[in-house]
Amino acid sequence: MDPVGIDHVALLTDRLDHVVEYFRDAMGFTAHPPVTSDDGTEQHTSVLLTQGRIRVVAKAPTAGRGRVSDYVARHADGVADIAMGVEDAAGAFDTAVRRGARAVTAPAETRLADGARAVTATVSGPGDLEHTFVQRLDGTATVDDGLLKTIDHIAICLPNGRLVPTTDFYVEVFGFQTIFEELVEVGDQAIDSKVVQNNAGDITFTLIEPDTTRSPGQIDRFLTDHRGAGVQHLAFLTDDISVSVPRLSGQGVGFLQAPQSYYTMLAQRVPELTGEIDTLRAVDVLVDRDHWGHLLQIFTQSPHTRGTLFYELIERRNARTFGSGNVRALYEAVEHDRVTSTVPQRS
Repeated sequence: MDPVGIDHVALLTDRLDHVVEYFRDAMGFTAHPPVTSDDGTEQHTSVLLTQGRIRVVAKAPTAGRGRVSDYVARHADGVADIAMGVEDAAGAFDTAVRRGARAVTAPAETRLADGARAVTATVSGPGDLEHTFVQRLDGTATVDDGLLKTIDHIAICLPNGRLVPTTDFYVEVFGFQTIFEELVEVGDQAIDSKVVQNNAGDITFTLIEPDTTRSPGQIDRFLTDHRGAGVQHLAFLTDDISVSVPRLSGQGVGFLQAPQSYYTMLAQRVPELTGEIDTLRAVDVLVDRDHWGHLLQIFTQSPHTRGTLFYELIERRNARTFGSGNVRALYEAVEHDRVTSTVPQRS
């Protein structure tokens, strides 16, 4: 059991045209020809979307009733499967089941969305999330050009009390390691997080649960709107975020805006980047610092029905952590604006 790399993620939807249009026209992915398949109980159509090493398989049900339509009925748009590359899919499947994962689909040879032959097998993850082991028989997948290079990490929201057992699940079943953990307190809210990663360092899951003894926040809202545990966002790595953001914004990607006071405070938090603050302010990019370097990040507005799934652009300048300092900094900036504003605040 030694997964290497995210082979693809499966994004299930009942609005396939909308999802394909967003990834292709706004995010700059290449959309491959649609493929219709039938698993005996359900027919669905899939479109492979590629950029850099990123492969998203957007899939929508078209007839019958099965796993795809059941997922969409419960969760609306969402990432239902994070597929991992392995050398031996049958062996990985047997090991995972022996270590406590629930078997979903037994090993079998199949054709992937890009046409390659592979042996695949699927096991359960947290909530309705699944993990498919992919043993490619035709060599490695091709790599496209583009602003976005790879999936840096995937954030998974969990109900309160599920963080520790889910972390243990990834460590014991998949052989991952816990590389980071932190309790983030922001005002009267708090979230607890642990980060697990495979041995090769190219599959990273940020696991998050809310502290339900505190006031509810965005993780609680996700769990309610998504109806349980699931993927909150995919973080895409880019080489130069100050170039990527305006280009993608011009193509139709909506990004979240930071309050201007965030950048006033930024000069105090990271004085070594003072010369870049005007550039970062112009594109609403956030900055965090750890022992190793700097992390630049920005989040998209959700293009999906319930708003439960969104995306992140991230540029790493040797940083190894995940931007938790920005959670506090944004809260402080919003509070600063609330206190200093002459405009009455709505509750």
